[in-house]
Amino acid sequence: MELLAKEFQDKTAPRLQKYLVLKSWWASNYVSDWWEEYIYLRGRSPLMVNSNYYVMDLVLIKNTDVQAARLGNIIHAMIMYRRKLDREEIKPCMGGGPFPGCSWGPRLSLPVACITDVLQHLSDSRHVAVYHKGRFFKLWLYEGARLLKPQDLEMQFQRILDDPSPPQPGEEKLAALTAGGRVEWAQARQAFFSSGKNKAALEAIERAAFFVALDEESYCYDPEDEASLSLYGKALLHGNCYNRWFDKSFTLISFKNGQLGLNAEHAWADAPIIGHLWEFVLGTDSFHLGYTETGHCLGKPNPALAPPTRLQWDIPKQAVIESSYQVAKALADDVELYCFQFLPFGKGLIKKCRTSPDAFVQIALQLAHFRDRGKFCLTYEASMTRMFREGRTETVRSCTSESTAFVQAMTEGSYTKADLRDLFQKAAKKHQNMYRLAMTGAGIDRHLFCLYLVSKYLGVSSPFLAEVLSEPWRLSTSQIPQSQIRMFDPEQHPNHLGAGGGFGPVADDGYGVSYMIAGENTIFFHISSKFSSSETNAQRFGNHIRQALLDIADLFQVPKAYS
Repeated sequence: MELLAKEFQDKTAPRLQKYLVLKSWWASNYVSDWWEEYIYLRGRSPLMVNSNYYVMDLVLIKNTDVQAARLGNIIHAMIMYRRKLDREEIKPCMGGGPFPGCSWGPRLSLPVACITDVLQHLSDSRHVAVYHKGRFFKLWLYEGARLLKPQDLEMQFQRILDDPSPPQPGEEKLAALTAGGRVEWAQARQAFFSSGKNKAALEAIERAAFFVALDEESYCYDPEDEASLSLYGKALLHGNCYNRWFDKSFTLISFKNGQLGLNAEHAWADAPIIGHLWEFVLGTDSFHLGYTETGHCLGKPNPALAPPTRLQWDIPKQAVIESSYQVAKALADDVELYCFQFLPFGKGLIKKCRTSPDAFVQIALQLAHFRDRGKFCLTYEASMTRMFREGRTETVRSCTSESTAFVQAMTEGSYTKADLRDLFQKAAKKHQNMYRLAMTGAGIDRHLFCLYLVSKYLGVSSPFLAEVLSEPWRLSTSQIPQSQIRMFDPEQHPNHLGAGGGFGPVADDGYGVSYMIAGENTIFFHISSKFSSSETNAQRFGNHIRQALLDIADLFQVPKAYS
């Protein structure tokens, strides 16, 4: 690899670099448009599990059990946020350290000739598309120029929940088309949705502000039942494969007990963008809008409002829907998701170890992975590059010489605690420096990605780039941001905690790990793997993570003085 790198640096790279310098003169960001196109829009594998990610609700408190009421407040708050965004009233995030993002190991897609998805930006959509019991509805958010109040939205959602009409033929599993292969969906659009009532109904969904799924099931986190968090995560990640519209910017998922979640499409935004919206919405719901004693929205609704309308379909051939559903179901059934709340400590104790919480967790992941698989692997951690215009993410390669030295020393068992602490501090310092470099535009992976695209464009063969970009990310990780905006004081309201979110594994024989260091005293983990791999097991890996965190914390405990 060293020889290939030297040859590339001396012979091939200078020519490729000139093209990137040229692009940087006219492009607002030399990476982001190519990243969007080749990592997201050209991918032909299903969005579900492979690309879309999920976000959980507040999990330790509940404002209401009334499904329609919760939606009334939340959707009103979402449109208030959009209004603030349009008026440029939302303050930019300044300083305060990194906001890690949910962008994981890329699946590079360079087909010679293929259908490429496009992102459509709508300036002001005035309705949402709603799915309930196999039916699609269009629900207006405005009456004239006035945004509907929460109590009006509650009434409208209750009308949908009370609607007894059955699904039309082929309607129930229609959204499975967005969960299966992209080529099949594109062909189906062309064949069945390019004219008549199908075109009109599809446009109503695609021009909606976002998609809303009203589920019949109830999910939530019960701290007494650990499995409840994983089941909740699975419901958000893929549902039943046809009750989410995976093509929308996000689907707002509403369970029967009033619990919510999001399933977000990745091409248009990384997790901090959704996190910013979600924090505003949950804070507004809890502290500004409120509920009556019986759990309904405040105020009296206007019964004269026209009810939501059913979308009309004519779907003679349902085989293509069933085919996409089978592809999606096989993918969903293969995902093992293990979510848990780590309770022994959070960033409060980690700070006493004089290290960054992110470095602490990342090194624990290296120790856990070595114990789980008996070897090290290429590890991906996402960092944000939002200091730059249109910046998205960069990779921190957190499996370093320093972290492996610490892990091997921990495994051997012959080192003193003082030596282990020293090795840990070196690894943490290296990690923090690499994170700083990634944030400030000095990472390597996006640069290599762009050099590779230029080499393909010029028809230049590079054994070095081929080797580097073919290595699988068997451990793909992301820290989930929290408290980007201070809607409330977390010390006064410690139970107003979201559990973060997660994503599917990037490699078939690897793990996807997202974590949220939630306040001073707890950490939430979301670990995904595939049942079809005999080498991985999400729950086993989760147990290794627990133990690794405890073992590292133990190195820093001051011995008790003997009396």
